Amino acid sequence: MSLTRTTIITRLRAIGCVFAEDEAELLLTTAENPDDLATMLQRRIDGLPLEHVLGWASFRGLRIAVDPGVFVPRRRTEHLVELAIALTPPHPVIVDLCCGSGAVGAALAAELTPAELHAVDIDPAAVACADRNITRGEVHQGDLYTPLPESLRGRVDLLVANAPYVPTEAISLMPPEARLHEPRIALDGGPDGLDIQRRVITEASNWLAVGGHLLIETSRAQAPSTAEAFTRNGLQARVSTSDELDATVVIGTKPA
Repeated sequence: MSLTRTTIITRLRAIGCVFAEDEAELLLTTAENPDDLATMLQRRIDGLPLEHVLGWASFRGLRIAVDPGVFVPRRRTEHLVELAIALTPPHPVIVDLCCGSGAVGAALAAELTPAELHAVDIDPAAVACADRNITRGEVHQGDLYTPLPESLRGRVDLLVANAPYVPTEAISLMPPEARLHEPRIALDGGPDGLDIQRRVITEASNWLAVGGHLLIETSRAQAPSTAEAFTRNGLQARVSTSDELDATVVIGTKPA
């Protein structure tokens, strides 16, 4: 017996889905047949993130492939993309660190043409996913700057990073969808959440062109510490927030 829209909504509401109607519509339009729909619904009931069930996430108008075990791009990160686009010169060289599924890089490549794009992640599963999503650019596997071509030193106009920034002890407080189904390496930012950010910031000036920008997503509470790290490493820092997206980004510029 085929699942009806009403039945799907009822089952999703029973597990606490706030947007049951929207999720039901996505399941119905994504499933290829009734058996596929039943399997997808059961996976959602079992607690998998909706994006892992669907196999994709919507990000700035793009459909981003998201494999199981890969960090799901958040809508708040669209604020980082919006800021980056506003700061980018013509024909930019762009590096996306901690790229995860490649959502940020894919969005930038779609809206900034032509551009030279390099995306990096340490997680092989994320790299495989990003490689499918980024069709105009290169995806590298490795630790932050390590796998980047040396020819990029001093040439990068735009360096973006949605590095892990959840404090280690706060991971246990995250929703089960993230805590249980997303890789810890994509969440854990160390004792204060800023360990990876500091590593990104420390080396940024070696890669940025004069006047180039580093943008890092962070939290409102962490933003002053992130900005201080920018300043300590020779970057002119400012903080941008979006109440609509509940997003905070610190922007650093390499001075002449």
